[in-house]
Amino acid sequence: MTPPVQFNPAAAHQLAQMQAQQRLMQEQARAQQVVGDQTSAALGAVQGTQAPGSFGGVLDKFVHGVNDKQLESTQAVNDLLSGKNIPLHQVVIKMQEAGVAFQFMVEVRNKLLEGYQELMRMQV
Repeated sequence: MTPPVQFNPAAAHQLAQMQAQQRLMQEQARAQQVVGDQTSAALGAVQGTQAPGSFGGVLDKFVHGVNDKQLESTQAVNDLLSGKNIPLHQVVIKMQEAGVAFQFMVEVRNKLLEGYQELMRMQV
């Protein structure tokens, strides 16, 4: 059994900052998810029902996967701060996974928007 983790004030402050960043990223993800849900609903209304392998379905699954990672990360940080027996390195790994997944999602969104804008600029 591993000994309990003891924090120094600097490490606790850094962990609190990381948690604040995580919350900010979650709020951004929720805001984007609302926009994504509205877009998916509009696409669904236009296309009828979406097939599981459709583009909208894939994007929806991707966003929910990123959201799940964010929630897991937040839960791990909360467990650590509440004193549960969870190794610090696992918490940091979960936070980094969530951060990378979120950054990847933002970059994918940016590329999709660039592609859409390029299509809109094409003359027919």
